[in-house]
Amino acid sequence: MTDARPFHFKHFSLYHHRSTMKVGTDAILLGRWTEVKPTDVVLDIGTGCGLLPLMLSQKGVAQVDAVDIDKASVEEASVNFESSQWREHLKAYCADIVDFQPNKKYDLIVSNPPFFSRFSKCDSERKSRARHTDMTLSREALCQAVCRLMNPNGRFVVVLPYSESLDFLEVAENNGLFLHKRMTIIPIEGKAPNRVNLELVYRKTEAIQEEIFTIRNENNHFTPQYNAFLKDFYLGL
Repeated sequence: MTDARPFHFKHFSLYHHRSTMKVGTDAILLGRWTEVKPTDVVLDIGTGCGLLPLMLSQKGVAQVDAVDIDKASVEEASVNFESSQWREHLKAYCADIVDFQPNKKYDLIVSNPPFFSRFSKCDSERKSRARHTDMTLSREALCQAVCRLMNPNGRFVVVLPYSESLDFLEVAENNGLFLHKRMTIIPIEGKAPNRVNLELVYRKTEAIQEEIFTIRNENNHFTPQYNAFLKDFYLGL
């Protein structure tokens, strides 16, 4: 167990110092945005410290399996799961999702994936493996894994850089996954979007549900939209 202090939310706390993927705004917004059902059996691809499974458990899903290729991340996620009130419904696996062979299909698959394919590599090899598509998980491999593991009526929810999202959607469609919902995320009011949350399903829909979300205003303070959106999770809101 690390000596570092945990990150505290309203209904759970978690360590994230050993994981390749720390607690961050991308995952927090994705977890809050994802719609769930009480019967959902969920898979989190690239779980890092296990933040998304904990957020989705708070929202009321039935079960979450969390997969990560990094051993230290899985160990830390397992500690976080065991210390939570949903410990009986959470399980972390150290595996490459390409080789992951569960005995079930999933109603909901979520991922904050490695997506910095056109950026410089991190100094740390572990962080590079977690963040770069050309070292571990390509767009094609991710979509193929989702199609192999998701129920016919399932949903796949993912966060991506805005600049990468159109290429990703093309790959997804080639694998039979179609856009159903999209949240375009603007970091600071007046700036260009930098992230996008996507929900994909197996069937094309006539009307895609679209929304725009702004994190900070021009004075760099969190917007009322942001505070209202995360009031069930953040302390002090």
